[in-house]
Amino acid sequence: MAAEIQPQPQDRKPCLVSKIEAFQDVVSTAVIIPKEDGVISVSEDRTIRVWLKRDSGQYWPSVYHTMPCRYQRTQNLIILQGLWTLPCHVSMKINPLFVCVSAAHQGRVTVVLFVLEMEWLLSTGQDKSFTWHCSESGQQLGMHRTAAWVTGLQFDVETRHAFVGDQSGQVTILKLEQDSCSLVTTFKGHTGNVTALCWDPVQRVLFSGSSDHSIIMWDIGGRKGTAIELQGHNDKVQGLCYASHTRQLISCSSDGGIVIWNMDVARQETPEWLDSDSCQKCEQPFFWNFKQMWDSKKIGLRQHHCRKCGQAVCGKCSSKRSTIPLMGFEFEVRVCDSCHESITDEDRAPTATFHDSKHSIVYMHYEPTTGCLLTSGTDKVIKVWTGTHSACIYEFQTHRYIQ
Repeated sequence: MAAEIQPQPQDRKPCLVSKIEAFQDVVSTAVIIPKEDGVISVSEDRTIRVWLKRDSGQYWPSVYHTMPCRYQRTQNLIILQGLWTLPCHVSMKINPLFVCVSAAHQGRVTVVLFVLEMEWLLSTGQDKSFTWHCSESGQQLGMHRTAAWVTGLQFDVETRHAFVGDQSGQVTILKLEQDSCSLVTTFKGHTGNVTALCWDPVQRVLFSGSSDHSIIMWDIGGRKGTAIELQGHNDKVQGLCYASHTRQLISCSSDGGIVIWNMDVARQETPEWLDSDSCQKCEQPFFWNFKQMWDSKKIGLRQHHCRKCGQAVCGKCSSKRSTIPLMGFEFEVRVCDSCHESITDEDRAPTATFHDSKHSIVYMHYEPTTGCLLTSGTDKVIKVWTGTHSACIYEFQTHRYIQ
């Protein structure tokens, strides 16, 4: 987990452990090797590298492989057994560590998820298809057509439920069998496309991040349709990770922001916005209420909504702003005057901490065994963050080492 985060960047700077200069392109996927002092990186320059820390303290590429030039138009999948999964196109045997899964999709692979317990490889593509393969034989076990291009994928081993998020902002739950699947339900709460999903099998909640800058926590296990909103980013949410032992959600956005949310608090659902033709506080008509405007000889007002009670109010009756952290509003939002008076300083106590990663994040990975967080950015840099008691960051500029 990252160092303690404040709304403004800390004066204390992270310590740089090692640096490797950029090669050609950004790192699209990178993971921390469990129980090892190393990192696996996959770059858009078609290279796969395993970085291991040497006695000198420097990280060197211990494994290096360049994929074929057709990588950019990938239709197949490759599995790096026991370590990670990645999309690529392979037409020949390249290494005993790799297994080829042929003809998985008609378009580029968008999301890949390896389920070790089932020996399944789940994948989605730009062809709007969701497939699962046997990771041992490479045989396709089943396929499901999606309504939109899938951008998020998670799986629950216990119930065999797949959670699929797409560009329409919808999340679909599928029940997978060995060779078939059935639709369980769909739900939608985002105004933008789903960009990240994270599943907590202990609390049985699903987190979804979106291009609308919001995060929603869906209570799947409670079966009450509870949806908690989290508003703490100023740009598209790029990644979500959950630390179950500390009950913390870690999220990142494309503007480089990293937010650590305390989920061990009694959070509240945001209210539904009420409909009204006039302000529910002063009863002044809104601008489309022609009859009341004519009768009262008054000009109609613009409609707003209080984020705490959901009532439709005019600008004069909602001139105040306040944070409401337990409702997920870490930034100040519009509230009506009466709700503003009811919010105490204790209610405004933040439930999230903030940090600037200093690069535009494209991918994030959390390793629970070590408590380390990894981010890769458009600046071709990988940063690995240690625990909250240590403000260290490992920075890599992939993929060429400088002496």
